[in-house]
Amino acid sequence: MKTLATLVLVLAVRASLAAHDMWIEPTSFAPELGRVLGLKLRVGDDFRGEPIPRNDELIERFVVVDANGQRGVVGRAGADPAGLLRVTATGPMVVGYQSRPNPVALTGAKFTSYLKEQALDHVLALREQKGQAHADVREQFIRCAKSLVRTGPAGALPADRTLGLTLELVAESDPSSLAPGQELPVRLTYLGRPLASVRVVAVNQRNPWDRVAATSDQDGRARFRLTEGGTWMVRAVHMIPSPAKTQADWVSYWASLTFDAAAGS
Repeated sequence: MKTLATLVLVLAVRASLAAHDMWIEPTSFAPELGRVLGLKLRVGDDFRGEPIPRNDELIERFVVVDANGQRGVVGRAGADPAGLLRVTATGPMVVGYQSRPNPVALTGAKFTSYLKEQALDHVLALREQKGQAHADVREQFIRCAKSLVRTGPAGALPADRTLGLTLELVAESDPSSLAPGQELPVRLTYLGRPLASVRVVAVNQRNPWDRVAATSDQDGRARFRLTEGGTWMVRAVHMIPSPAKTQADWVSYWASLTFDAAAGS
């Protein structure tokens, strides 16, 4: 019965994840030293999401990096928040989560709509070239989420750092200390290398229709002028043909980065 319940939970979570944004939502972006911080996993659209309870079968990595180094994020099976950590150092903390591959089957029409919505034009073009524009698809998707948290005032250390996620967004300035009108440069990497020509979108949680979009340049960099303060998510999607011997046609990687931006930026 326990095995059956676990299988049902895994299948339900996988179904809910498909073709939606996924992000980390900490219980506070500025926790006090010594407190326990909850790390909620959310999936949905327009920065409105449903909880993803902790399931270790779906987790490839769930870590935090702070002044004391890197450690795993603990949690109780089936719980929301999915992760818990005690704040043991002042300064910036970077939380990272990467899922294991999740399979999903889509009709040709639904897959085409999803590609257009995510601006994955190269995949649309390749399917046209191969005469597969209307073919049904087996896809595997992998989530690569990060969140920036800080205890104490901004200091000399950068707010973000590279964690080695397969698809990763890295903020190159501290979003919590942006001056009005100042740009936030964000770098997108795939397998540790800059990824160009990908649409990167910043979404404000208070006003999810207040979006800013940019395309990554040859250095993988996209720049944003955030229109207001509060909680933001930056996201990007990258898709490649599935490697040989994989039970899928395509593999997609979904990166997200959440943070609290300075008011009035």
